[in-house]
Amino acid sequence: MPEDNNRGGRGEGEGGERRYYAKPKFCQFCADKQITVDYKKVDLLRRFITDEGKIRPRRQTGTCARHQRVLAAAIKQARHIALLPFTGRLWDDNR
Repeated sequence: MPEDNNRGGRGEGEGGERRYYAKPKFCQFCADKQITVDYKKVDLLRRFITDEGKIRPRRQTGTCARHQRVLAAAIKQARHIALLPFTGRLWDDNR
């Protein structure tokens, strides 16, 4: 039986066919001037944090650098006055 050099069971040429092309993201704050970033708008800020409570990077959200800085400051201010949690889970289910 001849030895198969292809790893993972794929045929020749199948490994590089699928490519992911990211959809271009745009800053929603630059596009719509009516939206303002405020630490009191918790529902808006929750879209920019992960389930663990971390601030999502610009690559994921598509915000520009200026609005990402403003957004990060608003999230940190909302955390400080307890409108947003510092962590994603309040209680550990495994206790």
